[in-house]
Amino acid sequence: MSKTTGCCWGNVSPMMRAYHDEEWGVPEHDDITLFEFLTLEGAQAGLSWETILRKRANYHRAFHGFDPRRIARYTHRDVVRLLSDEGIVRNRLKIRSTLVNATHFLEVQQEFGSFDRFIWQFVGGDPIRGLYDSLDQVPATTLDSDAMSRELKRRGFKFVGSTICYAYMQAVGMVNDHVRDCPRYDAC
Repeated sequence: MSKTTGCCWGNVSPMMRAYHDEEWGVPEHDDITLFEFLTLEGAQAGLSWETILRKRANYHRAFHGFDPRRIARYTHRDVVRLLSDEGIVRNRLKIRSTLVNATHFLEVQQEFGSFDRFIWQFVGGDPIRGLYDSLDQVPATTLDSDAMSRELKRRGFKFVGSTICYAYMQAVGMVNDHVRDCPRYDAC
């Protein structure tokens, strides 16, 4: 684990440093993990990523390990349970979006064979390597995140605006936006 990084956001706390050094920007191809990050990025809207990381274990528990098959079968009773769970973000729209997204996630898996095959097409199957010297150069959206957002929305997904999609692309390593002097830049 690096002590300092060119990506100064990774130095905010030990938890953020661990996330930066071990996960952020690492290409991810496991469908369950891809669904987890889709859920967490949507939950993060309007909040800090550190807030979501602090609640991540609770999300795993509350949403049964991010199993989309199980979540797609959730009922009103599950929504009530989740709305009373202090360990997660208790926003009805965000919770409902997870249920809706699980259903559409399964449809995409059925159509493409995996969500991974579908989602990585937005970057041509290979990570895009950013060439940034400072964090203020990193965009909030790109043409690729715009296209991903449009397609996910067309398929019925919720909380998938272009900014959320770009943060998702960064999180799952579809883009490597570590700044060039960051020790993780070459590793990712």
